Amino acid sequence: MVEPSHPFPRLLARDLEGRDRWLPEAFSGERNVVLVAFQRRHQELVDSWLPWLEARSSQDAGLRFFEVPTIARIWAPVRNFIDGGMAAAIPDPAVRRRTLTLYGDLSRLTGPLQITDRQTITVLLVDRGGQVRWSGTGGYDETRAGELAVALERS
Repeated sequence: MVEPSHPFPRLLARDLEGRDRWLPEAFSGERNVVLVAFQRRHQELVDSWLPWLEARSSQDAGLRFFEVPTIARIWAPVRNFIDGGMAAAIPDPAVRRRTLTLYGDLSRLTGPLQITDRQTITVLLVDRGGQVRWSGTGGYDETRAGELAVALERS
């Protein structure tokens, strides 16, 4: 667990409804948990957090959570195909709206956020002003969830 206080970089993403969204402005909660994935196989790690986040956000009106799949610049020409495939697999429009794909030079994300390990997911707590208040890595486990819960209570 890291408790940083630095800004989330301003980057253009697209939700799976096809709308361009600027980050971090698209993070609409007072407190936002952002699950950043770097590989297709990371979806399982992202999904491991969803029950906890859904339960937590149902009791906390200021909490939102977002999935941010990151995809290298080389795949940008087939973005519509990739995003369309992801969207087709997600029947819930709310989930499509909170899934924000980010294509391009991933160092524009990883550098400012001090992400050094792309072999797992990064979990971030971002406040309404775009400041990163907590950072962790990996799928859900009780220890990480406890650390995030403490950070949520402090923010």
